[in-house]
Amino acid sequence: MADLTDLGVAAIRDGVAAGTFSALEIAEAFNANVAAASALNAFIIATPEKALEAAKATDARRAKGEALGLMGGVPIGMKDLFATKGVQTTAASHILEGFVPEYESTVSQKLWDAGAGMLGKLNLDQFAMGSSNETSYFGNVISPWRRADGGNAAMAPGGSSGGSSTAVSARLAPAATGTDTGGSIRQPAAFTGISGIKPTYGRCSRWGIVAFASSLDQAGPMARDVRDCAIMLEAMAGFDPKDATSLEMAVPQWEAGLNPDMKGKRVGVPREYRMDGMDADVAASWDQGIAWLRDAGAEIVEVSLPHTKYALPAYYIIAPAEASSNLARYDGVRYGLRDLPDGAGLQDMYAATRAAGFGAEVKRRILIGTYVLSAGFYDAYYTQAQKVRTLISRDFAQAFEQCDVILAPTAPTAAFGLGDKSDDPLAMYLNDVFAVPASLAGLPAMSVPAGLNREGLPLGLQIIGRPFDEQGVLNAGLAIEARAGFAHRPAKWW
Repeated sequence: MADLTDLGVAAIRDGVAAGTFSALEIAEAFNANVAAASALNAFIIATPEKALEAAKATDARRAKGEALGLMGGVPIGMKDLFATKGVQTTAASHILEGFVPEYESTVSQKLWDAGAGMLGKLNLDQFAMGSSNETSYFGNVISPWRRADGGNAAMAPGGSSGGSSTAVSARLAPAATGTDTGGSIRQPAAFTGISGIKPTYGRCSRWGIVAFASSLDQAGPMARDVRDCAIMLEAMAGFDPKDATSLEMAVPQWEAGLNPDMKGKRVGVPREYRMDGMDADVAASWDQGIAWLRDAGAEIVEVSLPHTKYALPAYYIIAPAEASSNLARYDGVRYGLRDLPDGAGLQDMYAATRAAGFGAEVKRRILIGTYVLSAGFYDAYYTQAQKVRTLISRDFAQAFEQCDVILAPTAPTAAFGLGDKSDDPLAMYLNDVFAVPASLAGLPAMSVPAGLNREGLPLGLQIIGRPFDEQGVLNAGLAIEARAGFAHRPAKWW
């Protein structure tokens, strides 16, 4: 039998249900991989006992002939943005180091109820602010991928869900949770050769997830393939009365509805995404994706998203503005870090705590956000950005009158070396250029691996769908997956 850690969500779930192997054997195998991969720094904290406890419970249910659930016997990694009862939750920030919640996030509870177990809490960019996983207080996550020329330069796993992407790609977990505010599921999935889907805004509850930008944040699954993402999303999604933005809609059976046949479907290709100086390998990959979907039976149509060029500046006003509001709660009074200099007053404590607790990128975004919300600048920046957001949503609505899904690159380049962009925030922000528009519009969007570039690094293709049409996105992703035949994996060096 193949190494158990080579199995994905569906294979593990079905194998455990059939008695081919036990959930305990699976948990032990992945726990061993996690323990041996400290060089990747994917986990802030490992919880092998949680994985074993859930596995034993699944095996006991199977012995009694009881249903095992959608994720029965599947151990997963949990991005350290999700509150986990009794287990430290930090958002990769010093200001929350040592914080142990007394409650469980809705999404993680749904996964445990579906039979999943937790391998540990995954590293990320601090407060999910970053595109390379270099802003974590707990150190950089290192991608398992290396350039094919034999160089040993450490590569970025993408961000903010870099711990999640590295863990799945390196076989430390069959799947992991991610969150996507402006591409933080899709871009890291593309960088590491895995799949990841951001569902429609409101599909998964935000309750118990450390907030970055409340009108954008959305949880989703990251896994080896499209089917595994469909299974996990089914377990994660659902209405939650504790989240005012949660969609009161039934959860579709996405796995059962998977179908790679694109006959009768129209795929839109946005002309504005063909940018000057576009990476040649990314452009070729996009053209190949168009050919694959045409081969699957789809009709290819050109669509226009004329306000695309304003998406990134609008996002980097709206997201920091919401972050500056959300992060005001970290004041050293109620929980987390408290820095109280001798003889300091309340304002001094606030200042000292935030100076010591927040990293440079978090401070930068708080300052930007506070500025654009301040008197005299609110209308000039924040109000204008919200108007642009409305125009971007309208662009998508008009495009979807002509097509069923939209195909685009996930990111403008393959993974870059750690440190390559960290001194230039604008260059880092530009890495989100293809991912941000769907986030601003609240649309479901997915990245699937499409191949390797000339340096031997993965490239992803992005499918964007109508609101609530995760099935259409998954099906188009499945059509690409079937034709790409992506079986590459990083050569083990860690």
